[in-house]
Amino acid sequence: MAYAVDFVVEIEPGGAALDALEALAGHVLGGEGVADGVSLTILTTDDETLQDLNSRFLGIDAPTDVLAFPEAAEAPLGEGEAPSLGEIAISVPTAQQQAAELGHSLADEMAHLLTHGILHLCGYDHEGGGEEAARMRAREEHYLGDIKGHSGPA
Repeated sequence: MAYAVDFVVEIEPGGAALDALEALAGHVLGGEGVADGVSLTILTTDDETLQDLNSRFLGIDAPTDVLAFPEAAEAPLGEGEAPSLGEIAISVPTAQQQAAELGHSLADEMAHLLTHGILHLCGYDHEGGGEEAARMRAREEHYLGDIKGHSGPA
């Protein structure tokens, strides 16, 4: 399957190769049954941008590690544009901090955050805890193996 994975790089996630993240995104999208040809945009940015997005769209005035924004179904597609699953925004500084705290590489943390964001776009939700959170965690582990240092959903 082929997907259009586009990166908007405001902060380079040094130590996390974009081509490896693109391959992982394709693997997760395919594994979740996302239609061939769907696009995904990934923003790598700073804490301030994530805090602003979190505040504007979720009403939470605090930084976070990853946010997922599904494509609005009613948004008209331009001619020749691939349908979009949505956008994922990742704070590179927070990912670096979490990787250091959890004792693994930035590449592993970026992979976890990307997978987590894609699963949100595919309809998984851990916010209420319980069975749904366990289901999302199981999918993360399916794609990433045992996620070192992550005792539960982010």
